[in-house]
Amino acid sequence: MTAHLAAAPPTPAFIGGAKHNLIGGQWVPAASGATIDVINPATGGALGTIAASDSVDVDRAVAAARAAFEGPWSGWTPHQRRKLILDVHDILLDNFDELALIETLDMGAPLSRTMGLREWTSQVLQFFAGQVDAGTVAAAENSLPGDFLTLRYRPPVGVVGGIIPWNGPLIGLWWIFGPALATGCTAVLKPAEDASLSVLRVAELMQQAGVPDGVINVVTGYGKDAGSALAEHHGVDRIAFTGSVGTAQTIVRASAGNLKRLQMELGGKSPDIVFADADLDKAVPGAAMGVFTNSGQVCVAGTRIFVQRAIHEEFVARMADFTKTIRVGNGLDPNTQLGPLISQRQLDRVLGYIDIGNDEAQLAVGGRRLAGEYANGFYVEPTVFSGANNEMTIAREEIFGPVATVIPFDTVDEAITLANATPYGLAGGLWTENLGTAHKVSQAIDAGTVWVNCYGVLDPAIGFGGTKMSGYGWKGGREHVESYLYSKAVYINLG
Repeated sequence: MTAHLAAAPPTPAFIGGAKHNLIGGQWVPAASGATIDVINPATGGALGTIAASDSVDVDRAVAAARAAFEGPWSGWTPHQRRKLILDVHDILLDNFDELALIETLDMGAPLSRTMGLREWTSQVLQFFAGQVDAGTVAAAENSLPGDFLTLRYRPPVGVVGGIIPWNGPLIGLWWIFGPALATGCTAVLKPAEDASLSVLRVAELMQQAGVPDGVINVVTGYGKDAGSALAEHHGVDRIAFTGSVGTAQTIVRASAGNLKRLQMELGGKSPDIVFADADLDKAVPGAAMGVFTNSGQVCVAGTRIFVQRAIHEEFVARMADFTKTIRVGNGLDPNTQLGPLISQRQLDRVLGYIDIGNDEAQLAVGGRRLAGEYANGFYVEPTVFSGANNEMTIAREEIFGPVATVIPFDTVDEAITLANATPYGLAGGLWTENLGTAHKVSQAIDAGTVWVNCYGVLDPAIGFGGTKMSGYGWKGGREHVESYLYSKAVYINLG
């Protein structure tokens, strides 16, 4: 279940040394001079430093974004913005091998995963390039007495603050920068302190592609310093946040000062339901990787696997066998399927939940930290617990690691009840050959996204979002772009 490091690709020149904030087109250190060490989760070794920013740096970045929004950028036509996004698309794809390698070194995901983001990046940028006309002026009929022309405008909201997590920066940054470029907004992005390098390199490449100074800004640092300052800032018109429920609640309270618009994509404890008529050759690896992908560090991970009792024992045995074949190791090894967790802190959290699981349920496979040549990294085996129920801690709380809990059920209605017995509502899945079951259950699951006979696929033109404690707002699709605009009515008396 472990991989051995093959010849590693050369380290990009970007790695190493001190990395600064991008503010108003300039690369500047934190005003305080403070820095944060960047750690390679595969080895525990240092990769350099990033700026440990605070409110002073956020003030400067927001001011730069406001100046750009009110400056020449406001006069760019839809065609010019579309061409700019396509220019960004081209330069990123030309440098994508480097970006993927930086992402692997910084947050641990295997190269097989980060390299695989090339096509997704192309798709998402082309999607946003196609949305630049979302703010088109439209004439509207009216019922006013006299001769009036009524128009509906969709201007950009202004300065957008983005706060993204560490589990996929090359994905997360485009949910901020993409709609900002498409609509004419400007942005200040605060990436996670555990994984900022790929975002900073993307920002460099966007500058080279011709993005005007101040249109995009990147401020690195801790959430309690830079993140909270961005959330509270009265110069920010909209906050898009991905992360924990607790942090989101703090942001909601902080947004009250100037009634910011908010978009929240939060945690999950997603159900994945396997019915007795499912094709287990597809359902076993599909459900397993619905949990283990990205070492379980995925908000939509289907960590509660409900299996119909008639096939429960067979499913657990087959999932355990499949899990044993997963290769865990350094993400630079092309044979690696799962890399390390992001940090020692996250490793300790996941191992703590595994200890709880050993007391609550039956360990079917995994459950250990990797030792030997992997001892300095933050590796844990993919883990499956069986003999579980929906009330156990490992079935209720988001672990954010490669830990699956298998729970038996009897009837379709029971599966729906169990699936919805959670405060979260981000995603869900089901496996069945019965079209009626697929339709009934997919409609009944309280979640923003439901997959049938698959798990985790995403089209930027369709998008995703959550309900209940998993947040609100939509990522992707026309709705996402329109949330960066506001409505303005203009009445012209022609009489």
